[in-house]
Amino acid sequence: MNETLPPKTCSIDRLVTKEAEVEKVLAGEKTACRRNGRYADIGESMELKGKSFTVTKVYQQSLGDLTVLDAKAEGHETVEEYKDSILSIHPGMPWLPQMKVWVHEFELAE
Repeated sequence: MNETLPPKTCSIDRLVTKEAEVEKVLAGEKTACRRNGRYADIGESMELKGKSFTVTKVYQQSLGDLTVLDAKAEGHETVEEYKDSILSIHPGMPWLPQMKVWVHEFELAE
């Protein structure tokens, strides 16, 4: 699965910026981040409070395809909780099942 990804639309240092989200990553409760654009390449690293995390997967997903496991990787218990969180951050954003987002999965670097 070595498909060529389109150019990044933002930099990896913008991937996880909210304090509550940073804390979830540091606690191991958040291992993925969905964005409208592509923020990272596979193998790229981000630093959060002195800890390094490596991006392991980058792919597109439709919002309607989100599973409970996807929500848990985002640090939420249910898809509905994740949806509420996203809509609270982006007031006025429609939640469209067919809307595609970029998924960035990451893990603590060795």
